[in-house]
Amino acid sequence: MSEEEKEAKEEESASIEEASEDSGDLAPPEESEEGALAESDEDESEEEEFDEDEEEVEFDLEAQVEEFRRQIEEDPDNCVNFYNLGEALAELGQTDEAKESFGQALILDENQEFSSIIHLGIGNLYYHQLMSGIQSTVVKSSVGLHSAHKQQNTISSVSGNDYSVPIDEFEKAIQHLPTLKADEEIVDYVSMNAPKQIATIYYKWASDLFDKARQLDSYGEEVKDIKQGLKFLKKTVEIDPSHAQANLMVKYGKKMLLEGFSIYDEYGFEAKVIQGSG
Repeated sequence: MSEEEKEAKEEESASIEEASEDSGDLAPPEESEEGALAESDEDESEEEEFDEDEEEVEFDLEAQVEEFRRQIEEDPDNCVNFYNLGEALAELGQTDEAKESFGQALILDENQEFSSIIHLGIGNLYYHQLMSGIQSTVVKSSVGLHSAHKQQNTISSVSGNDYSVPIDEFEKAIQHLPTLKADEEIVDYVSMNAPKQIATIYYKWASDLFDKARQLDSYGEEVKDIKQGLKFLKKTVEIDPSHAQANLMVKYGKKMLLEGFSIYDEYGFEAKVIQGSG
């Protein structure tokens, strides 16, 4: 390494350290890029060991499930034990059992001291089912995309419950935040993630309706679906005004209603025309 390169590297390190000192508060580990760059080799070694420990914990989820079941046997009236079991079961993909465990946690949480985080857990279960296409005929490829029409990916129906159920759970998580008996980190986690999940679901709901409106089969509700989709996009933007995809889709939907749109078959020929209002 030349002397000029060494000097440049030293100046870069100095600027990173200076920025860290000026910031005052430390950012969470996953967000603190500058802090990570300024760490010593010893700290990096400790992080590697921590990562290995995390992998071991994740790998031994079944043992955690058994431990939570043992805790429930010892203290069957503690809602936290059922919540912990629900989270572990969810990680293992045992959705039905996780729902039962979360449900029991809600029943036991008479003072609603943990209802916020429990509802978040339930909402996440339905959220992941929706996004993976498990619950309905909605295809996974429609998430966040204006996908070109493909015969094998036609959305023939959009079931409102697939979207409204997780939204309702996340709204309850927000509603019960004032009584959540947890440390500040968990409260912040719920308050940040619940609205974010709601915004994403409304965006997907709109995206799926737009895709349904562009199917080849004649069903007569194309315009109605686009209008409903625009309403859901409005909700997304109200929660997250900087949601670039939602803002773009709003413009796209309004243009479809005004100018009309054509749907093409797999060979590229115009197969269907929806008239606009303009």
